[in-house]
Amino acid sequence: MPYTDIFIDLDDTIYDTRNNAQLALKELFEHFHFERYYDSEDDFITPYWEANTELWAQYARGEIGRDYLILERFRRPLSCAHGLIADDAFALEVNEYFLQRSSEKTGIVEGAHELLGYLQHKYKLHLASNGLHEVQYNKMKSAKLDKYFTSVILSEDAGANKPQREFFEYALRTTNCKRENAIMIGDNFNTDIIGAKNAGIDQIYFKRDASLPTPEPVTYEVLSLKEIMTIL
Repeated sequence: MPYTDIFIDLDDTIYDTRNNAQLALKELFEHFHFERYYDSEDDFITPYWEANTELWAQYARGEIGRDYLILERFRRPLSCAHGLIADDAFALEVNEYFLQRSSEKTGIVEGAHELLGYLQHKYKLHLASNGLHEVQYNKMKSAKLDKYFTSVILSEDAGANKPQREFFEYALRTTNCKRENAIMIGDNFNTDIIGAKNAGIDQIYFKRDASLPTPEPVTYEVLSLKEIMTIL
């Protein structure tokens, strides 16, 4: 049966989350005058990325909650500072500034608007993300991505994270879509692709790094967003 509905991940699939966040971290470093406590920006930013990557993976597996992730991803790099006494309240203040600045950034992945404009006239498009509720909506609005989507499916609304089957069942139920008519586009193999595959939904793996092996067979694999237009 032909596809009617496309589920699309946001972060680093169509919205350039990594680079937008990197810009916000540099602004944050300057705003809080962290040069007084770190020898360089990298001494703050590198531990942040290490903590953030680990915590989001734990969050996707359901091992930690939203509040713990938000607190811990800045508490850890702040603990590396020299002479800075950072309590939970300050870690949350830093996080709030970061979320505001990062979600205002407009950077998108190359080819995102072209792809979404093309798909919009052929299918119903649904955003499918594990990201924080208010942040994802702000990102979509800032980057002018919101106009393409019929609905937004977020893990906080679904009560489950990708790759959990419950997330995808919620997505199908909410959009009134049959799984054989759906396909998932995403860059994260573990959450987007394996999650969809285990839920019986076809997948397009947007492989950002061509040098990495693909762990197991997928429905489709592309190295750029524009390639998807040759599939759909």
